[in-house]
Amino acid sequence: MRIAIAGATGNIGSLTVAALERGGHQVVPISRSLGVDLTTGEGLDGALAGVDAVVDATNHTGTDRSETVAYFGTTTRTLLAAEERAGVRHHVLLSIVGVDAVDGNAHYAGKREQERLVADGPVPWTIVRATQFHDFAAMVASWTEQDGVAAIAPLLVQPIAPADVADVLAEVAAGDPQGRYRDLAGPQTQDLVDMARRTHAARGKDVRLVPTWSGLFGPSMAGEVLLPGEGARLAPTTFDSWLAEQREA
Repeated sequence: MRIAIAGATGNIGSLTVAALERGGHQVVPISRSLGVDLTTGEGLDGALAGVDAVVDATNHTGTDRSETVAYFGTTTRTLLAAEERAGVRHHVLLSIVGVDAVDGNAHYAGKREQERLVADGPVPWTIVRATQFHDFAAMVASWTEQDGVAAIAPLLVQPIAPADVADVLAEVAAGDPQGRYRDLAGPQTQDLVDMARRTHAARGKDVRLVPTWSGLFGPSMAGEVLLPGEGARLAPTTFDSWLAEQREA
């Protein structure tokens, strides 16, 4: 198949490109750095010519709710309209487990808008909701780290390896549209603070962690909100396996 990846130069996007190529598919990478702009549509019609399916693995790091919702709304509308013109038969969206249950988080609000547009849009679709990635804890701690101290929310998560997410996205994109796919998660639940501590130790980094609810991660995300629902698909790679790779790197 000929499959386009939006966000092809990002973490998940690049891994999905690799997974599809291993499967013998022809991959069309879509990224602003490659001359295709999802906010304006520049280069998009040419990129989607002859494409069978599109995987949207784009990301946005804004923290303002209205700006984030506007960004995801604009890029998704632009992408779906171009797909309809090109006759694309399947749109695959990567989203987040628990996205409906979390209020007050700009990124989750943006992903909800993205899901709404895809579900109401003109292209047959599959939405794959995944849990947080294995490197999420250390990334969150890095946002607040100052003078060897970092605040981090005490979230309960069931983290997944990015490569496992990419493998599932590649598999789904090569198949028929399924609507809402079952939740995708790693094999074990983890405490985010402990994940950050262990990741720092594996990387030889000394950081004192302070469990703290913040504006980005408030009490609405406490408890089992971020855990996968019943019937979830569990990926094989454990957090311990990923940690071992960090020690070797």
